[in-house]
Amino acid sequence: MKNLLIYKDASIKKALELIKKSGVKGLVVINKNNQLIGSISDGDIRKAILKGAKLKNKILNIFNKKPHYLINKKYNQKKLNDLFYKKNFTIIPIIDEFKKVKKIITIKTIKKKRSPAKLNKNTLLKNIPCIIMAGGKGTRLEPFTDILPKPLIPVNKKPVIEHIIKNFENYGVKKFILSINYKAQILKAYFNELKPSYKLKFIYENKPLGTIGSLSKIKKSEAKNFFITNCDTISSINLISMYKFHLQNNYDLTILVSSKKHQIPYGVCYARKNSDLIEIKEKPKFDFLVNAGLYLAKNSILNFVPKNKRYDFTDLVKILKSKNKKVGIFTVYENNWLDVGQWDEFKKTVSFFS
Repeated sequence: MKNLLIYKDASIKKALELIKKSGVKGLVVINKNNQLIGSISDGDIRKAILKGAKLKNKILNIFNKKPHYLINKKYNQKKLNDLFYKKNFTIIPIIDEFKKVKKIITIKTIKKKRSPAKLNKNTLLKNIPCIIMAGGKGTRLEPFTDILPKPLIPVNKKPVIEHIIKNFENYGVKKFILSINYKAQILKAYFNELKPSYKLKFIYENKPLGTIGSLSKIKKSEAKNFFITNCDTISSINLISMYKFHLQNNYDLTILVSSKKHQIPYGVCYARKNSDLIEIKEKPKFDFLVNAGLYLAKNSILNFVPKNKRYDFTDLVKILKSKNKKVGIFTVYENNWLDVGQWDEFKKTVSFFS
């Protein structure tokens, strides 16, 4: 527990050293009486450094003064699992009635306690790689993306891409391929510093290749099937269920879709061809099935992606349909995924995690 505790007057450099030593992405901040006063994550430190903080500066002004915690002997395993696997926490202090830290639970501890049955179930996806399309400019999130690539935009003190990868890791996926272009060196530097336990490979777009064009750089020998995900979509779906659905229906491509309600903010007029008004419906609501930015594909689809040309996902679907390939949809509810690719949705996502 010692390596997970830090005093508020310690330096940023000291915090980084402890985070590296413990292998956990956060620390518990205490006072001289061993009482909980806050928490600090590697994300807090990155944001501070981006704003000009020096390693010699104290963490006093950058740590979170409203940390999440649990009361000793007043929690259960389900509560822990919810916090770690649904809220994506990496560290939770356990305190007594005087706010003294009695124990610290980390994501590593939780993983050790997971049942053998759960672990065995998760081996189903261990050879299925996940390709993350992380090369776009993220223009809808400017001015943030003028400084950081979209995958590193923070949500709940962690970059978006870490939330994405964590969900795949929870289902046993162990290999990730990142397609990069815009601010590629920043992304590579981030992962070099992170030193992840999973396998990571980069493919580089020499020029923007659209939403799916970089798949031309993937070899069919990588796997028989693979996941593809946008870098601005955080999902909480059961990936094993999606994979089984994909196999059982023998789809060449399976698209994750979600029901999405949309309300027109005006009165909508319905009229005949001769311009006679039929009726006005005030702010009508419509239900759509929308593309949620996550796919499962056979490696055979790579035959239809042109080399080194701009190519979008809609182009791929059109060619697959024209060749009588099987394209299916795996439907989930709206609350099973979060879109952080535009400001309105990004704000909702931040609120969800707060």
